[in-house]
Parts: sequence; C-alpha cells; structure tokens
Amino acid sequence: WGGGVTVLPWDGWAGCYYYVTLSLGRCVPGLYCMCGGRREVLLLASLGPLFLGMKVHCVGACLCGSLVLNHCILCTLLPSHRRGCGLYTSDPLLSGSLTCPIRNPLSPPPPPSSTPPQTPVGDTDLVRIGIMEYESSHSSGAQGSGLYDAADNSWVDIPPYAIRSGPRESIYHDPKQVTAALVTCGGLCPGLNDVVQNIVYTLEDHGVPEDQIFGIRFGLRGFLDRHTKPIMLSRAAVEGIQLKGGTVLGTSRGNAKMHEIVDRLRLWGVNMLFVIGGNGGNAAAHAIARECERQGVVCNVVGVPKSIDNDIQLIDRCFGFDTAVEEAQRSLICARTEARSASGISIVKLMGRSSGFISLNASMASGVVDVCLIPEIPFSVPRLVAHVQTILAAKDYCVICVAEGAGQDVVQEGGAGGTDASGNPILKDIGTFLRDRFEEAIEGIDVRYIDPSYMIRSIPTITTDRIYCKVLSQGAVHGAFAGYTDFTVGLVNTHYVYLPTTTIIQSARTVDPAGRQWNRLKTAINQPDLA
Repeated sequence: WGGGVTVLPWDGWAGCYYYVTLSLGRCVPGLYCMCGGRREVLLLASLGPLFLGMKVHCVGACLCGSLVLNHCILCTLLPSHRRGCGLYTSDPLLSGSLTCPIRNPLSPPPPPSSTPPQTPVGDTDLVRIGIMEYESSHSSGAQGSGLYDAADNSWVDIPPYAIRSGPRESIYHDPKQVTAALVTCGGLCPGLNDVVQNIVYTLEDHGVPEDQIFGIRFGLRGFLDRHTKPIMLSRAAVEGIQLKGGTVLGTSRGNAKMHEIVDRLRLWGVNMLFVIGGNGGNAAAHAIARECERQGVVCNVVGVPKSIDNDIQLIDRCFGFDTAVEEAQRSLICARTEARSASGISIVKLMGRSSGFISLNASMASGVVDVCLIPEIPFSVPRLVAHVQTILAAKDYCVICVAEGAGQDVVQEGGAGGTDASGNPILKDIGTFLRDRFEEAIEGIDVRYIDPSYMIRSIPTITTDRIYCKVLSQGAVHGAFAGYTDFTVGLVNTHYVYLPTTTIIQSARTVDPAGRQWNRLKTAINQPDLA
C-alpha cells in the first residue's frame, strides 16, 4: 500500500470494514475484497483504489477543488485522483449516498410540481468508457491506455466509468431559489443559440422563475465590464434563436479573472452557472468551481463542451461538428467544379488548429478530395508536389483539403506566431503558402485558393446537431439540480454522461495516425505517405 491500513472485521469475514489513508498511496493491482456483507468481489487492477461497497466517511474538503455538491465526481471516477483528495467516498458505485461539506446548505426539497413527469435515471447509473477488448497491442487503437496527449507523446489516465446524464428522483435546489447564469466563451460554433435556448427552457420547466435566468454578455469579460450588463433570458426572449447562427449572448476569449468572477457570482446570488465553451472555456469553468469552493460560494458550475474542431477528449462528437462537416463538404464540391473547369488545382482550407477532424470527415463525405492534409500527419513540400503532379497527369485536376493547423513546421511565412487571448497558437497561413509553392513548382498551373472557415462556423445547425444540443442542454440542467458541480456533459459511447471537467481539459483530442478513421480515408483517396 505504501502506507497504513486498518482492518476492522465484523460478522466474521462475511464483511469487513477498511479504513484507508488514501493520501499514502495507491492499492496493489490484483487485490480482492469482500465488503459490507454483500460479498462483492472487486478486481482492483483496472479500478485502482475505487472500492465497491466501501463504507467510509467524508472527512474534509477536496484538495484539488473538484468538489461536487452531492458527490466528488473525481473521487467516484478517477483512481489517480484519490491519492491527493481528502474527500472519502461512500459506496461510490453502488449507493451514491455521498456526503460532502458543500452539500450541507442543499438539503433536497420535494420535486417541484412544475417539473414534467418523466422516468428518472438512477443516481449511480454508470456508462463504461473503455468498451473495447483488443486481441493484441498490434490491433488498431490498442497502442496505449487512457487518453493520448499528442503534445507530450504520452498517455493520460481516464476514469473507467462516466455517470449517466438525466433527471434524478431527488433534487438539491429549490427551483424558486435558483438564480442561473449562462455564458458562451471562445470562437463561434453552430449550435450555441440552440444550447442557450434549451438550457433556459429546461430551467423554466423545472420551475425556475423567468426573471432569475441571466445571460452574461461577450464571454467571461461580461462579468467584469461595467458597460456590459447581463440580460434576462426567458422563454419568450430565446424563442426562435436556434434559427440564427452565432450566439445571441456574444462571446470573447480570455479575461478569466476567477476571483473577481466569483465575487460577482456571490454579489448577484448566482447558484447555477453554465459555461458553454471549448477546452479553454471548460478550463475556466473548472477554475471558477475551485474558486467558488475556496471562497465558500455555493454554486453549481456546469460545462457544455463546444468545439467546432471536435477536439474535446472522450466526447463522441461536439455539437456543431456535424453542421461544420456538412457545410465544409459543400465547399469541397464547389472546389472540384473550379479545378475541373480550369484543369488546375483547388486548395480548400478548413478549420482545425490542432485536430484535423473536419478536414478528414469532409474529405470522406464529399468524395471529391485527392489530398488531405491535417495537423497530425507531417508532410514535405517536394513529396506533396510530386504526388499532385501524378494526380494531374492522371485526370487534369486536383482538389486539396488542408486543415488550418497542418504543415506549420514547413511554413516559412504568412503569420506572426505567438498565442491569442485564450493561449491558442496563432497559425501561419498554410493555404496561401501551398498556393505559392504549387505556382512556383508547376509552370502555368491555375491554382484556386478557397477559405470558407468563417462561413462554416457562423451558420445555424442541421437536424442532428439541433437534437444533440437539446439533449446536452437538458442534461446540463439535470446535473446541476442533482447537486453536481465542476462537471461537463457529453455523449460517450452513444450515451449521455457527466464527466469531471478536469478529465476533458487534460489535452486536446487529435486524429490517431494509426487509427482506422485516418487509414480509411487514405485508402479511399489512395494517398501515400507524404513525409
């Protein structure tokens, strides 16, 4: 164990009581345990010190700040978290009857009569995250365990389970006493208005008065800018906004002064905060939750993951991604018409700072792309030019789809470098770079460069995303009423779940160069190794 363990048996060995000092180390993989008379057998090789049936008492505050008003999600899900967490859990996978200090002001009131009748989900319903059993380490996708961090070329631990999203039988807020705030952060993405609308609808369905739901204008800076006042959000105010692109609240990057933001939450009496953002927005939500705990402000902080690049870890897909792919493939089809009409080359640059999911999926969907370049796959200009010349010799035209973050190591000009207000790298223009290189290398070639990025991200959602946004929004509100904080809601293995915010912000999700998705595209377009 690397520390002391006290075993207090009762009723013989039909059951046992373990008192474990969790900060002293992790359990030995392969340990078996029968607890609480249930005779549950738990193999801890995969779950670490996550004890089924364990009877222990909540004795302190979570040192990492990942408190949940009803549960400590990280204690429940992530084994490695338990070493530094002072929050002992009680039957985390079975009973769900956890006691955390911050929950004390939130004794469950009776469910409001205005809540629509619906079948609740179990408070300890779980969704398994790792669903694959690989034949060997040579199988596609079996190269490591956990989340792959391309920046560090390492693997990051993931929880074995996620908590199921949905309405609970018991709620931990009196709806009449709820003051909720919504904020959108980062770049635009299809579906922002859908999420805002359906969070408002679901809050009102729970019985929250319409004059107690507010929208924070222009991102996190709206908390602090005295010239930017919050706006009231009611069912009437958000009616029809799903038909518009962008966000009616406005958005911005940066300005994450957590101490001052939490001061505003206290001043305004906000006890539910919904942060709609990407990796940066969810990192801000986590920091706000930690600062709320430090200052003793009782406020559920809920993240709704937004990324047009689809680069949020563990989530099957982010809202707006399907819409972006649908619109992007239209641009690719138009680019084919241009290239074919001029017997030339069309280059289409799509969004994708560090992840090439839009370019990959739009290329596969359109069926007209000859070369796809994404940030995860290196290439050399001479080999790329040679491959394009081969394509031109075969059919007189070529369509190239390139993600904005591709080839940054080969671009010598076209950008200032540095980072933006959210800490994201400012990219050099790979599109104009490639256009110039092809014009230099292939005499007399007609090269068309198309950049539809801002048109793709500012449009309303298509049907699949619109439905997805509704369910995410409903789940976010249900989770807040269930007493959770510092969590995000998303689709994992086709199930809607709650995850600790810290799990998804550890690194950006990227295309696996050895995975089936990339290799399907390579096979479909006959693209060789261009590095």
